[in-house]
Amino acid sequence: MKLIILDRDGVINHDSDEYIKSPEEWAPVPGSLDAIARLKRAGYTVVVASNQSGVGRGLFTLDTLRKISEKMQREAAGAGGALDAVFYCPHAPQDNCACRKPKPGLLRDIATQFNHDLKGVPAVGDTLRDIEAAQAVGAKPVLVRTGKGEEVIKSGKLPAGVEVYDDLAAFVSALLERR
Repeated sequence: MKLIILDRDGVINHDSDEYIKSPEEWAPVPGSLDAIARLKRAGYTVVVASNQSGVGRGLFTLDTLRKISEKMQREAAGAGGALDAVFYCPHAPQDNCACRKPKPGLLRDIATQFNHDLKGVPAVGDTLRDIEAAQAVGAKPVLVRTGKGEEVIKSGKLPAGVEVYDDLAAFVSALLERR
């Protein structure tokens, strides 16, 4: 199985410091849905792993999060793609759970669900938390400049060897050209 893990906010859709609190606020990053479609055509299993602390902070409900995910799925399907699964951590930072990135629990859940070792699996994110979670499970972290990616680069904290791309579409193009 060819598996790829994508963060949601800042990678697939535009991010907001005010959180994406409704399906109406969810809007794809240009090219991201087509990139997902290209991954599916190339035989990839595409999984989303996303911190969604807005639930734990009381900004929106699990039902609203489900509706946002359904919209994301519909839009991906409309572009000819699909998401094989969506994993999320609904906890607030102070909950100290094992699934909130940078902790690796969410990615370990993916490994268990798909019975797949994550060593070398591309994990695309836009934050240092995404990179650290990927590294903790042996996945291959990839940073995109969309969302908060540019802030990570400017911070000087990006670990050596992490590939950086303008956006998900640019990464998918590079990935598929390598095959």
